[in-house]
Order: sequence, then structure tokens, then C-alpha cells
Amino acid sequence: MNSQRATPDADANAAASSFLLSYGYGTDRGLRRELNEDSFIASDPVFAVADGMGGHEAGEIASGMCVRTLGSAPELATGTRTASAGELQGCLLKADAAIRNATGGRAGTTLSGVVVVEQMGVPYWLVMNIGDSRTYLLSQGQFSQVSVDHSEVQELVDSGDITAEQAAIHPRRHVVTRALGTGDETEADFWLLPIQEGDRIMVCSDGLNGELGDDHLFRILSTVAHPQDAVDALIQAALRSGGRDNVSVIVVDAKNVLNDAGIATTAPRPEVGNDVEEDTLPRAWVNGAETEDGADGK
Repeated sequence: MNSQRATPDADANAAASSFLLSYGYGTDRGLRRELNEDSFIASDPVFAVADGMGGHEAGEIASGMCVRTLGSAPELATGTRTASAGELQGCLLKADAAIRNATGGRAGTTLSGVVVVEQMGVPYWLVMNIGDSRTYLLSQGQFSQVSVDHSEVQELVDSGDITAEQAAIHPRRHVVTRALGTGDETEADFWLLPIQEGDRIMVCSDGLNGELGDDHLFRILSTVAHPQDAVDALIQAALRSGGRDNVSVIVVDAKNVLNDAGIATTAPRPEVGNDVEEDTLPRAWVNGAETEDGADGK
């Protein structure tokens, strides 16, 4: 098992802000893959997962270049919480160009995650997404996917042609419509969400949500207290469910968040009552292969 885990100082940013973050992270190559093409960054203020595409180490190169670009950006320096969506998009364009120059369009990566920002002293999750890695939020007992997949099946769900349940088993569910490094559309989506006391963010590659449904994810995230323990439990659950892809997870908790009266509040975490190897692929690659092979994709 190829795994990576570490536990950072839970209150490393205490001096920089009135609220505190604690987080855990980990990655595993899974039970079917020879290589781990996922990369991640988990260093306040940025927490993101990149899922590389290309194989033969090319995907690993693409995802690694993406997170290194984020890690070296001055606006995302440790403890800095002033980044804007425009600045983040600029970082992603730099990553896209670097990947294309290094791999000649033969590799790409998805990216999803959050950047912690503060405006007028109020903290926010700035969620970013390109591709089909995902960012989820557990807040005030409500669990939801914040990011929206850039994928063919998501387009079909949005148009009403298939249901979310059908999307989970659709033959083209791993075909993404946006990615970095592949020459496709590279514009990310962004969401700005106020940070609430007790918020828990989870960022993952599709090797996690491809194995575990939302109910299973919610059950673990709402009952395992420490972020690193939650990460470990999620990865192990994905492996037990088949581990068909690389699995990467980041869990971030917010605590001592001030309310409108400037008072730190506390809120208990709520209680809860097919075996074929598959790759995420840019749509241009899939359609190109179909053109060459004369296939219709059905």
C-alpha cells in the first residue's frame, strides 16, 4: 500500500486570526494502480487535491506541477488570507501553461479545494474547482457537495437526460470537460462561503467518491472527531469498497469562529442516525480516440 499521511499543528494559524483551523490529509495509490497520480497541498490558507491524467508518470507530473504552482504563489503564502478568485485563476493559468510545456498536451489534471480568505475580518471558504475532483461541506448538520463536476455525466444530469444515480454508473462518467494541461477549457468555478463555527470541509479525488456514496461519507465525517482520523477512516473505507483508483483526502475543521457579536461560539458535531479499471480522461482525448477508431462512444 502506497500511502502518505501527516498531522499538522492543529492551531498553527492561531496567531494570524481569531479562529482556528485543524486539518488532516492523506493519499493512497489504491488496490489497482501501479502509480499514484494524485497530488495535494494542505498548508493554510490553501487546501487542494489534484488528480493527474495521462499515465506512465505523466499524470503525476501534471498534478505535481499544479500544486507546486499554488504552493509557490505569493498570494497563497503561509498565513496569508487575502487571495481573490481572479488571483487564483491566474495561478491556474500558470499551472496550465507549465503542464502543457512540460508534457506537450499528453497529460492533465483536475483540481478542487478551498482557500481560506478574510474580508473585513470575516473568514470565508473560497472554493475552487476544475474537473471532477470534489469539495464537500458539513455545516450546522447539513452535508453537501459544494463543487460541481466538469464532466459529461454532470452535463447530462443538468439537462435532465439522466439522474444522479444513473450518472454514478454511466460508461462515460470519467470523461471530464475541463482540466489543466490538456488544451481544453481551463476556467475554474469559484464559490465564496462564510465560515461557520464547527464547519468541516472535505476535499477529495474521485477515487473516494467513486467508491463511497454521500451517506457513507456523511456518516464518517459526522462521527469521527479528529480530521486526521476522519481522513484515515475515509481512505480505508474506499479501499475496502474496491480501491479501484488513487484516493486522496483532506479534511479541514474551523473552530472558535466569532459570531456577529464578536463572541466565539461552540457547536457539537451532529450525530447520524463494477470491477473494470477506469481512468479520468479529458473529453478531447476520448473524442479523438473515438474518431480514430470509428467508435460512437455508446
